[in-house]
Formats: sequence, structure tokens, C-alpha cells
Amino acid sequence: MIDLVFGRWSTQVLWVLIHDGRLRFTELQQRIPGLTPKVLTQRLRQLERDGLVTRTYHAEVPPRVEYEATQTAKTLTPVFTSIVDWSGEHFSEVLAARESYDTSHRA
Repeated sequence: MIDLVFGRWSTQVLWVLIHDGRLRFTELQQRIPGLTPKVLTQRLRQLERDGLVTRTYHAEVPPRVEYEATQTAKTLTPVFTSIVDWSGEHFSEVLAARESYDTSHRA
């Protein structure tokens, strides 16, 4: 389950869909810098398969596809909120630790 939710890019995709609601592919991609279309497609397919994202196809001209977090995915909100809270409290410590490590390990 950890890999399912916290795998590369899955958390970001779920976070955006939970907080921003139903989005089209390009809207979702624009909200996650560095995420390529290929990887976004892979993540969305996996999350859809796992029941965390729904894909809605609208037979229009041009066709429109929207993605949305499922109710199951939305139950992860307290987990994500805890991570955000923890990050806010401890991020400066992490940055200080990185700086200390990098300084002591420079060649």
C-alpha cells in the first residue's frame, strides 16, 4: 500500500485531484511541474486500476477526458494533511541537516 499511495508521482497526482477536484489531463499536468505526459498517463492508469481515480470520457468534438479522485482516495486527506503539517514543522531541520551533511562530505 505504501508504494501504491507514495510511489513516484502518485502522491502529487492524488494531492492535486483531491484538492482541485475534477481536472482534464493538461490541467493536471500543468499543476505538477516536472511530470511528463508519459509518466502522468502511467500514474493515472495505475491509480484508476487501484480505484483511487476515476476517468470520465465525454464523447464530444473534440473529445474530453476528465480525472477525479474517488471517495476512497479522499479518505487519504488526513494522511496528506499530517505530512504537510509535519513538513511545515520540520522542513528547516531537514534543510539544516542537508547543509551540515553536504559541508562535512565535500571532497
